[in-house]
Amino acid sequence: MSSDRTTSSDRTTSSDRTMSSDRTMSSERTMSSDRTAAGPRSGFSVPRGLIAGTLVATALVWGPYAVIPRSSLLLAQVETGLYLGLLLLTMCSRRAKVLLVRTLQRYTLNPLMRLLLAIGINPFGLAILETRGHASGKIRRVPVGNGRKGQDFWIIAEHGTRAGYVRNIAHDPRVRVRLRTGLRYRWVSGIATICPDDDPLARQRHIIAWHPLRALNAINVRVLGADLLTVHVQLHTTQAADPGRPAQSAATQLVTATGSRS
Repeated sequence: MSSDRTTSSDRTTSSDRTMSSDRTMSSERTMSSDRTAAGPRSGFSVPRGLIAGTLVATALVWGPYAVIPRSSLLLAQVETGLYLGLLLLTMCSRRAKVLLVRTLQRYTLNPLMRLLLAIGINPFGLAILETRGHASGKIRRVPVGNGRKGQDFWIIAEHGTRAGYVRNIAHDPRVRVRLRTGLRYRWVSGIATICPDDDPLARQRHIIAWHPLRALNAINVRVLGADLLTVHVQLHTTQAADPGRPAQSAATQLVTATGSRS
């Protein structure tokens, strides 16, 4: 009887050990497969299009220096160092680059562009996108590249979902775009859609279409950006909105868009 009990205990202990070993091996395999699926981790990453944009921007700096007599060597070196610094910063920390560029744009570039566009001066062929703040509910306006193609208006958000107007669109897709029609600028209402599955670089090439100002804007977006994201605005050009006029309801605009497509 004692030997039977001992044998039974040994079998139980052996079975427990086997099951424990199986669980451990299964857990290790699962963790290994998860690591493989996630891919190798690296502390450095370069967004698609950034290196090409940096090279083109650098060429645009040194081209005039090589052609124009008495050009400033110091200025060309400073601009080149700035582009290389942005490239390295993007590789090390995209979040840090977004904070730096957004601060620069918010307090210097965007106010200047809004002022120029307000008085009818548009040296870079930009447009103004108007959204409603997702937290404050206030009107927000930001200069964007003019990616109009008929009734479609395309935007390449250089900071992806970190961009303030992208978060505003996710909360309220009703927007307005200030566009130039003939010799005048007017506000056009529309419905914006975030397109995470769209290829932003391919969309950029489609938007440019050999347009020099749009090409210049695309280079700036690639150099200053960290995570490119496509945003589409369905314009309602037959219902131009005046500044200060309440926007249409989303349901009304969607019915209008559906009717125009059919």
